[in-house]
Amino acid sequence: MFAEMMDYRPTPYTSMPDFKHLLETTRTIAVIGCSDNPWRTSYDIARYMQEAGYRIIPINPNIQEVLGEPAYPDLAHVPLDVQIDLVNIFRQPQHTAEMVEQVLARIATSGERPVIWTQLGVSSPKAEQLAADAGLPYVHERCIAVEHRRAFS
Repeated sequence: MFAEMMDYRPTPYTSMPDFKHLLETTRTIAVIGCSDNPWRTSYDIARYMQEAGYRIIPINPNIQEVLGEPAYPDLAHVPLDVQIDLVNIFRQPQHTAEMVEQVLARIATSGERPVIWTQLGVSSPKAEQLAADAGLPYVHERCIAVEHRRAFS
């Protein structure tokens, strides 16, 4: 499992206590690009996080449900009474800025201040700048499951 992360190395600008605190205070994770295919990394990591006690909100216009949760085509369709603490992005880098724009549109009506977390290989400078301009925390190119294991093992 997670074979593509075998050579994963943390970057020097983050620390485990920060990730541990972040993951301790997170309850609900919107997973943009979540697949219903058990062989896909997005499914595997969403399942892992769900089994660790987080509520998963799958975001994918091509599926109806995954992991027992209804899937939504985008963040705008997630009911506003669902508090999203963290948005985990599994889209290609050319789509990441658009996903951050969806987060910004949602927070304009919800008042949420979610952390934006980009998985390995999916960040973009434009997405990171959009988050910074909005004052949103942005975790760039790290695997949330790897960081969860490091924080709690």
